[in-house]
Amino acid sequence: QVQLIESGGGSVQTGGSLRLSCAASAYTDSMGWFRQAPGKEREGVAIIYYDGSTRYEGSVKGRFTISRDNAKNTLYLQMNSLKPDDTAMYYCAATDRLYPSFARADFNYWGQGTQVTVSS
Repeated sequence: QVQLIESGGGSVQTGGSLRLSCAASAYTDSMGWFRQAPGKEREGVAIIYYDGSTRYEGSVKGRFTISRDNAKNTLYLQMNSLKPDDTAMYYCAATDRLYPSFARADFNYWGQGTQVTVSS
């Protein structure tokens, strides 16, 4: 069982930046960030695959950057040019799949989430 602990959420104004971190208790091949706004389904934001390649959801491309430090078993999400629509609970996820999709079922380990609030 892999434990995931997120940190770095908070409240910022439109155009601001935040950096989320996710500390994992063990290495997994791929990791990702998901988010869930009130009344909406949880959606995939970004994935980093075992080979270092990445995938982003359309609305965050060019603004968010996912990265990982394998030596520290830590995942990051740098979020720039934040918008009110980015307001959500952000979840770290991990999987032993080499190329998971954004489907929640592709990820078998989840963190508790960290809140991001962007005000206009």
